[in-house]
Amino acid sequence: MHQNEQRTLAVIGTGVIGNGWITRFLANGYDVVAFDPAVGAEARTHQNVERAWISMEEIGLAEGAARNRITFVRTIEEAVKDAYVIQENVPEREDLKKKVLEEIDLHANPEAIIGSSTSGIKPSTLQENLTHPERLIVAHPFNPVNILPLVELVGGQGTEQTTIDRAVEFYESIQMKPLVVQREIEGHVADRLMEALWREALHLVNDGIATTEEVDAAIVYGAGLRWAQMGPFLTFHLAGGEKGMRHMLEQFGPALKLPWTKLEAPELTDELKEKVVEGCESHAGDMSVSKMEDRRDEFLVKLIDLVEDYWPESRSLAKSGQ
Repeated sequence: MHQNEQRTLAVIGTGVIGNGWITRFLANGYDVVAFDPAVGAEARTHQNVERAWISMEEIGLAEGAARNRITFVRTIEEAVKDAYVIQENVPEREDLKKKVLEEIDLHANPEAIIGSSTSGIKPSTLQENLTHPERLIVAHPFNPVNILPLVELVGGQGTEQTTIDRAVEFYESIQMKPLVVQREIEGHVADRLMEALWREALHLVNDGIATTEEVDAAIVYGAGLRWAQMGPFLTFHLAGGEKGMRHMLEQFGPALKLPWTKLEAPELTDELKEKVVEGCESHAGDMSVSKMEDRRDEFLVKLIDLVEDYWPESRSLAKSGQ
């Protein structure tokens, strides 16, 4: 693949996640070719990139980065034929993803990396009907993609190690932190952890123990502040005092057998839905979703800088993940 082709990336599907990828790619100096059959997709993308560009300027733009280095095309073939990396972001329906990936596989450059943003489907499932399954991986990001650095890389049964190695190198080059998941599993790693907390939060609201605002406050002013720097394991390591995790497990390990948590989600009744919806709307007050997103993005940019200052050892996840 020629050097100029390595500066071209393709994005298939330009919803929230696809537009996040486009913004990140453009901010890192790439040309982007996009495809989305939805009416108005191109206009929405330009609006999203324009709005997110303030955060990208705060983070720091690569040499040559420009908002206008994006081209929308009418077919998947046009989008992928010259791309070095192809990011698929169509809705989370297995049949649709497999159909789109088959078309991408048919027309993609033989050396291209094909990354699916799927949040839950295993890569081996997505590879089933591909002619070249060796170049497909899951590359699952987190919203807002243009700011949050984590990307979970998961290979399937047909994925070659060289594809994973090249993917690590590419995603690190666009200021991301690739986490190579050793064994594929539905939901990968981060979403499984978030879903567990989400299920428990729904039980607390459903049982009248806490409101949505109180649950959020419990995370924001407690665990969330610690997790931004350390995560659950090192947080509990410190809970053990000078002897660390060893003492923590000896002292608090037996509590894991107590019925504190509920592993299954509560039934999503109309009553529970209304509790959650009304709670969130009350908590948000008069602030629009777009305004909340702007505040979130500004906060995340500052928080990421702080995390890097206080935890520089975490700068590369890939070395320990492979």
